[in-house]
Amino acid sequence: MSALWIAHVEVTDTQAYGEYASRATAAIADHGGVFLARAGRYVQLEGRERARNVVARFPSVEAAVACYNSPAYQEALAFAKGAAERDLVVVEEVG
Repeated sequence: MSALWIAHVEVTDTQAYGEYASRATAAIADHGGVFLARAGRYVQLEGRERARNVVARFPSVEAAVACYNSPAYQEALAFAKGAAERDLVVVEEVG
């Protein structure tokens, strides 16, 4: 089953976060991830609002988790730490 990687982000350092995004894009693609939404228009209906919302589809939950734990993504993630407040969840899609 495919899985969705869903991130809600408030960027606090645009330069550092831009470096993260650039590097993370390659790592996500290397693990079969495809972006479905990336910082586009949104409407906050409930919960905490964060201006950047990202959704990527992966072939499986395992592929998404492997991406997150990969050396390339962890290297990218170092640029996001301290540059953003983030929530990230991976959810399996229904069949």
